[in-house]
Amino acid sequence: MKKLDKLIMRAFAGPFLLTFAVTEFVFLTQTMMKYMDDLVGKDLGAGVLAQLLVFFSVLIVPISLPLAVLLSSLMTYGNLGEHHELTAIKTSGISLTRILRPVMLFSVLLAGFAFWFNNTIVPKANLKAFSLLWDVRQQKLALDIREGVFYNGIPGYTIKVDKKLGENGDRLHGVMIYDHSGTSGNAAMVVADSGRMYTRFGGQYLGLELFHGRKYVEQPNARDRAGAGFVQQRFNKTNITFSLASFNLSDTPDELFSENKMMKTLPQLHTFVDSVHRQLAKDRQGMLPQLNPYFTYLHFDTTGQARSARVAHLKVPAKRMGALSAPVVQATTSRVRNLQAFASSYAERLRNQAREAANYRIEVYRKYTQTAAILVMFLIGAPLGSIIKKGGLGVPVLVSIFFFIVFYVVSIIGEKYGREFVMPVGFGMWMSNVVLLPAGLFFLYQARHDSSLFEVDFWQRLTRRLPKWMSRRAEPAAG
Repeated sequence: MKKLDKLIMRAFAGPFLLTFAVTEFVFLTQTMMKYMDDLVGKDLGAGVLAQLLVFFSVLIVPISLPLAVLLSSLMTYGNLGEHHELTAIKTSGISLTRILRPVMLFSVLLAGFAFWFNNTIVPKANLKAFSLLWDVRQQKLALDIREGVFYNGIPGYTIKVDKKLGENGDRLHGVMIYDHSGTSGNAAMVVADSGRMYTRFGGQYLGLELFHGRKYVEQPNARDRAGAGFVQQRFNKTNITFSLASFNLSDTPDELFSENKMMKTLPQLHTFVDSVHRQLAKDRQGMLPQLNPYFTYLHFDTTGQARSARVAHLKVPAKRMGALSAPVVQATTSRVRNLQAFASSYAERLRNQAREAANYRIEVYRKYTQTAAILVMFLIGAPLGSIIKKGGLGVPVLVSIFFFIVFYVVSIIGEKYGREFVMPVGFGMWMSNVVLLPAGLFFLYQARHDSSLFEVDFWQRLTRRLPKWMSRRAEPAAG
């Protein structure tokens, strides 16, 4: 039996590694395309891009593993069935469940690893990935001075160049520079016929060597004197240096992002959820006492007789009751509006707290549901592969895509319904596994009985038996 287990595991290892690599590549490409607008044109360098690729590759491992198990199980047992190896093993007296056991044990171990990975490694990778992505988003686009366009990417300056020549575009013609780095606006302007652009100190500074130009400097104290509003200086050659520090990638401390739900482990998530629930219960209990100041109880006594009641007594003559009623109605209306505004804002705050707690509970359940999805996908893929008896990447890929789409869509719906309180958060997060589990058990039952599920004869027999079964069910009900 050990030789059989080794045979099955060798047949499973190759497809699993291949499908896992393919799914990682597909999901990683999708993720990078999502943030492509934040990466293009910023001259990030190979190091930063490599870090983002590594971090995002780690983040999509929990999503890739269930699909890889589903596809590789279909391919493995489909290949065994297609080459009649599965039939030969069964004829030797070995049951299908025994044939499935090596891959099942591997799936259980893989699920345990996935849970540990999702709870330990993924939060750290989330912290690193999104803190780096934040820095990338804050970084300016790479220096790109174009012909005939005012460029204001360098803080405090606006540059316009009529033409750029040379192999690297470093020779300039018709240069105009506005200097508004001070507090008095465009106090200085430089105009030059030509120039040369270069970088200094390892790209930390941009140097402009200008030829045959003029510099105009405004004199605020001389504005009242006609013809003396600015000072003009001619030059044959001058150098201007700009700092490019704003184009460097900043390093934001990771601690600023550590409170996000995606950066927390299970104990941290449970602690946060408990604290939010306690605060929510406290706020709900404190709502009624805060409503009391909005109520005023008045008792109009036209007889002048004192009465014992917990109300404010107003002794008003009967003839003044009509005149007093209008101010009372107006004051009451104002109080009602204030009460309604307070109640609405307080209820919205309670809803936001409940929604925040639900979001953190979703992250708690996600760590369990993604782990259980590996076992559910194996339960679907392995029996279905032995029924289909088709290996390769044709039929298994189509079947895998179908079931994964169902899993993904139901997961999104359940998560959304849980977040919006349409259904309990736990049920919404487990709904995808609950929906697919009966399909896996059905395929396992059919495979154990050598069902021809995907053959025409099976459906012909089913259509013949179904009316008979329904008629037998209807006879006791009629009697």
